[in-house]
Amino acid sequence: MKRAAIVPAVTVALALAATAANAAANTATAGSQDTRRSGFDQMSPATQAMQRDDALNPAMLWVKDGESRWSAREAGASRSCESCHGDAATSMRGVAARHPAWDETAGRPVTLAQRINACRERRQGLPPLAPESEGLLALEAWVGLQSRGLPIAPPADPRLAPATEQGRALFATRFGQLDLACTHCHDHHAGRRLAGNRIPQAHPTGYPLYRLEWQALGSLERRLRNCMTGVRAEPFGWGSPESVALQLYLMRRAAGMMLETPAVRP
Repeated sequence: MKRAAIVPAVTVALALAATAANAAANTATAGSQDTRRSGFDQMSPATQAMQRDDALNPAMLWVKDGESRWSAREAGASRSCESCHGDAATSMRGVAARHPAWDETAGRPVTLAQRINACRERRQGLPPLAPESEGLLALEAWVGLQSRGLPIAPPADPRLAPATEQGRALFATRFGQLDLACTHCHDHHAGRRLAGNRIPQAHPTGYPLYRLEWQALGSLERRLRNCMTGVRAEPFGWGSPESVALQLYLMRRAAGMMLETPAVRP
């Protein structure tokens, strides 16, 4: 299967260019119009209503679980999440809108899920939660909810530039037996139908989200792995540098768009 080579480290000038591009994405230039659209805009009125109403949104079941986990001290843990961070509504506001972000200890960019697991290991003395596990999705959804309605705001951190450029390259790289890149569907054919559903523009505004297709909550990484298998390619490993880089680039593309977590999608 085709894999993209890891993009080498870039210079500070490239980092500054990435920051400038991010600023341009946030503010439409005079006489221009932001044509980016959330997948929410393409859904049926019934599915949109499901997302709008927390009483109907099935993702809120995971959110409530995450709220309980936030304040509970697990067996063997030295403390709970709340012990360090206090009220999530205050301490976690804006956090989901800024991830992936740089992790000082790991020396690399990490997703929100990886940040949660890092806190478990470093601060609570607990083992990491498995990728896509109920507990990890619940905590990610609870933290994500605190940023709902805020603009996506990737950090202007030069250290993220190499991974951002790697993600940009991966987005344009052909994969699998179908020899397709992300850009072919999500840029060139966005808005058209595939298997009965509209192809979105690939703006990750609502993860983790509830997909009616899955009948469950799922992460952006799960969605990326589904796309990889859809073009008959071997998915990147859970939490791999390639996966994190692609997520970082997608969030950069969506800079300034409103965070909808936890969203609903077909």
